[in-house]
Amino acid sequence: MKMFARAALAAAMLAAVPLAVAQPAAAQGTVKFGALYPFSGTLALLGDESFRGFELAVEERNAAGGLNGQKIEFIKGDAVDPNQAVGEARRLTSVDKVSAIFGTYSSSLSLAATQVTELANVPYFELGAISDPITERGFKYVFRTNATARDFANRMVDSIIEAIAPALNAKPGDLKIGIIHEDSLYGQTVSGYQKSRAKEKGLNVVEVLPYSAKSVDLTPVILRLKSAGADVVLQTSYQNDTVLFFRQMKDQGYKPKAVMGAGGGYSTRDTMQAVGAENMEGALDVDFTQYNTNPKAAPGITEFAAKYKAKYGIEPRSGHSLANYMGAKVFFDAIASAKSTDADKVRAAVLAVDIPVGQTATGWGAKFSEQGQNTRAVPFLMQWQGGNLVTVFPADAAVAKMKTGIGAN
Repeated sequence: MKMFARAALAAAMLAAVPLAVAQPAAAQGTVKFGALYPFSGTLALLGDESFRGFELAVEERNAAGGLNGQKIEFIKGDAVDPNQAVGEARRLTSVDKVSAIFGTYSSSLSLAATQVTELANVPYFELGAISDPITERGFKYVFRTNATARDFANRMVDSIIEAIAPALNAKPGDLKIGIIHEDSLYGQTVSGYQKSRAKEKGLNVVEVLPYSAKSVDLTPVILRLKSAGADVVLQTSYQNDTVLFFRQMKDQGYKPKAVMGAGGGYSTRDTMQAVGAENMEGALDVDFTQYNTNPKAAPGITEFAAKYKAKYGIEPRSGHSLANYMGAKVFFDAIASAKSTDADKVRAAVLAVDIPVGQTATGWGAKFSEQGQNTRAVPFLMQWQGGNLVTVFPADAAVAKMKTGIGAN
C-alpha cells in the first residue's frame, strides 16, 4: 500500500478543500466527539451495530458524571466510501471542532479518515477496523483497541492445526485449503497473512480466489474450490457475499469438511437467518468476542447484552457492538486520566493504560504499543450451532465443543 508523507498529504488536502468557516466552541460543560461509521450503503448493518456499542458507552459514562465533569456529546459522520470518510473527517475536525473521533468498522474508511485527523492533531480511536497498516504508518494520534488482520489470519490458520485437523483425525498437511476473499483492503490484507502463515506452517493451499463483494454470482469460485477438492475453506467476506456463498455452495452440492470466516458476515444473526440455521450449522468464525462466551473470561459481557436489549429492543446483532463498547470505555478512561483533551496528553494517557487480559467485557486486555496498537486483543474461535454463534476456543472462554461438518446432517 502506497503511503504518503505528512507534508504531501497536507498540501493535497489544503489544495482540495476550501477553508472551513469557524464555529463557536462547544458550550461549557460538554466535550464533543465524532462518531464516524458507515450508516448507509452496503456496510451499514455492521456500521450501525458498531456505533451502538459506542453509543451505549457514552450513555453509561454520562450517567456516571461524564468526562472530568463534562457531558459527552457526539456528532455522527456517515462514510460509505473512502472519499466520504475524508470529507466527513474534515467536517468533524474543522467545522464541528470535535476533540476526537471514534469509529470506524471498515479498514478502508479508517485509513482515509485518519490521514485527515493526524494532520489536524486530533486523536482517532479505532474500535473495529482490522487492517494492520492503520497503526503502522508512524501516526502519533491514531489508537486502536481491537485485534488486527494478522491476528485474525494467524488464528484462522492455527485453528486448522489445533482444532480442525484433530477433530477430523487428519494430519494438518494432508488437508487441502482454499482461501477466498472479497477484493477490498479487508479481504486482501487478511488473505495475504493467511497465505504467509499457511506457508510457514507447512499447510497445503490449493486455491486463492479473490472476488468482488458486490458479486451476484460466486458459482465460478465454488466450482474452482470443488474441482480442487478443497477440504477447508477460509473466507474473508462481508454480509451479502457470505450469504451468496452459502446459498450457492448448497446449490452446487459442495460440502467441504470445514468453512471458516474472518468475522464480517459470519458474525451476524442476519446472515444466519438469511442463509438458514440448518445451512449455517457448523460454520466456524474467528472474530471479535460474541455473546455466547464464558462470562468468567469476559466480565461484563452479560450486563452489556442486557443493556443493549433494553435500549434497542432486540438481542445484539454481532460482537462488533461489544468491541466498540469495550474500546470506547478504555479510551474514555484514558481521557479522564489525562484530565484534558489535548492530543499529547491523551496520547501519554493511552500509552499508560495497562489492563490484563480477561478483565474487560470482550475478554481482551489493553496495553498499547508506541504505534497505538492494543497488544492484548486476541480473536476467539466460534461456531454456529443450533442457530447460535458459540465460542469454542480458547478453553477458558468456550461454552461448547467444536463440531465437524457443514450444514445439518
